[in-house]
Amino acid sequence: MLIKTFAAAVHGVDARKITVEVNTGGFVAAGKQFYYLVGLPDNAVKEGFQRIEAAIQNIGFRMLRLKTVVNLAPADIRKEGSAYDLPIAMAVLAATDQIDGSELDKYIMMGELSLDGSLRPIKGALPIAIMARKEGYKGFILPKQNAREAAIVDGLDVFGVSSLREAVDFLSGSLKIEPKMVITRDEFFENQNIYDVDFSDVKGQQNIKRALEIAAAGGHNVILIGPPGAGKTMLARRLPTILPPLNLHEALETTKIHSVAGMLPPESALIATRPFRAPHHTISDVALVGGGSNPNPGEISLAHNGVLFLDELPEFKRSALEVLRQPMEERRVTISRAKISVDYPAGFMLIASMNPCPCGYYNHPDKDCVCAPGQIKHYLNKISGPLLDRIDLHVEVTPVSYERLTGNEFSSETSADIAARVARAREMQEARFKDNPNIYYNAQMPSRMVREVCQVNPAGLMLVKKAMEKLQLSARAYDRILKVARTAADLGGSEEIRIEDLAEAIHFRSLDRESWAG
Repeated sequence: MLIKTFAAAVHGVDARKITVEVNTGGFVAAGKQFYYLVGLPDNAVKEGFQRIEAAIQNIGFRMLRLKTVVNLAPADIRKEGSAYDLPIAMAVLAATDQIDGSELDKYIMMGELSLDGSLRPIKGALPIAIMARKEGYKGFILPKQNAREAAIVDGLDVFGVSSLREAVDFLSGSLKIEPKMVITRDEFFENQNIYDVDFSDVKGQQNIKRALEIAAAGGHNVILIGPPGAGKTMLARRLPTILPPLNLHEALETTKIHSVAGMLPPESALIATRPFRAPHHTISDVALVGGGSNPNPGEISLAHNGVLFLDELPEFKRSALEVLRQPMEERRVTISRAKISVDYPAGFMLIASMNPCPCGYYNHPDKDCVCAPGQIKHYLNKISGPLLDRIDLHVEVTPVSYERLTGNEFSSETSADIAARVARAREMQEARFKDNPNIYYNAQMPSRMVREVCQVNPAGLMLVKKAMEKLQLSARAYDRILKVARTAADLGGSEEIRIEDLAEAIHFRSLDRESWAG
């Protein structure tokens, strides 16, 4: 008897329908193989037979020794993971006349079986649900832990089950399960911008707060340079709190990536706050950018629509840092293998931190640096020029004084106060670039557009010229200074770039000074 059920394979952030065909024949003698799985399954899918057999027996059915052929179509796509257990088990039960299979073709089914028949959560429930709605299926049957995640897709009934037994009883009509309901907009606005940190917690460091405000307003990448304990990490972790809130489209896009990576917490639905990813400096190239035999999203994709924080930047492998260059420009990463090519979004803001030298105390107001000039240059040269070229703001972080640290004074300015100014600046940029697709804020301007948008009066040009000569700034700093000055002007509500905006932008170019580190 031939029975078909339907599942899905996730490639990138999209899903593709997989037809599970099970055909049973005559009885097979004991000791001989009776189960055949075809259609390019990987080891996790092949090993599923042992789980399926135990689960079927442990819920009161029998695994009949009939010749059973399972085909996963289309057969030229490699099937990976353990989530095919549920559709295969249901098809096997129907093909052996142990359950009624008349309703099976109306549902997409996914789930990993335990030996006792219970279901474990899966990866990629959200893109699978989107595909199921597009293909016109009546519903999606999956583990309960993933039900809220899939239920944010409107127009599709999502049924969370805890075991194979529940799935059988539901499809036979003996068990009624209400579709999981999530009101997407309510879920989104209820959890939007909930953070447990705030800029008002930070004492002092007004200069650094201002730099991060400019970075957030213009989408600029930032590097913080300062001694240990100066507050670089503390400040970086608060950057998402002043970024404009995610819109619903960005939230769905971000949730899809985390769903595919299996990074969503159980019973979660929608990511409503901007991601903040802080990988350790021992991370590999593949873990940072994404990859593997079946390409998975890396940290830069998990930081999409949010912030990627690289603490102690010179300690990262040079090869890992160099692979960031193209995604930073294109806001996406393409991972190519012999049989597959996958695109993942990678529109992140980079914020990095580093010590000024190996000992950490170069330019420290109180402690002496013990590094030789050659050591400092070698340390700074671990960051390549092309990567540094993509970082607009280089900010020196100095330690907070004891008096300010132990005083009762807290900043009266909260993250909400700063975020309001950032939002107004972003509105100006949105109007400015409305006729330019794929450009949303100042940091994305190409050089040609910089000349058009960032007009500077003669006095301003003279200031930039003198600064470049006196501070020995590199030529590549010129465009960056104009972009940052444009953002500073936007924050001030000015249509023109003022002298003070240029001075502030020049101030935030520490690593371009040839006098840095002797």
